[in-house]
Amino acid sequence: MRMKQVSVFVENRPGRLKLLLEALAKADINIRALSIADTADFGIVRMILSDTERGLEVIRDAGLTASTNDVLRVEVPDQPGGLLKTVVEPLAAAGINVEYVYAFADRPLENAMVVLKVGNIDAAEKLIGR
Repeated sequence: MRMKQVSVFVENRPGRLKLLLEALAKADINIRALSIADTADFGIVRMILSDTERGLEVIRDAGLTASTNDVLRVEVPDQPGGLLKTVVEPLAAAGINVEYVYAFADRPLENAMVVLKVGNIDAAEKLIGR
C-alpha cells in the first residue's frame, strides 16, 4: 500500500519533459503512474516507476532535480462514489488532508487504483489500509 513516488522539478520549456522521458526509456524504466503540475516557470512531474532507485539515479544523471516521498496506493471500487466512500470520507472524518490524487494502473483489476499524498501518511494508512 505504501510506495515511493519520484518527484522531478522540470523547467517549463520545450524539450525538458522529453529529456526526462528519454532518460527513463534508455534505462528501460517503466512509468506506472504519472502526474504533471505546472507553474509559469517550472513543472513538478510525479511518477511511480518500475524501479524507483535506478530511476532516481538516471534522472539525476540527466541533470534534473528529483526527490522521493512516500505515498499510498489504495484500491477503490470502480463505481460512482468509490473514491468518496473508500478514501475521502474516512480521511476527512479523521481530519487528514488529501494533498493530491492521481490514477494508477498496475494490472487489470476489478478495482481502480489511486495514489494519494496526504497530510499524515501513517494515520491514513491505518485508517484506509487493507
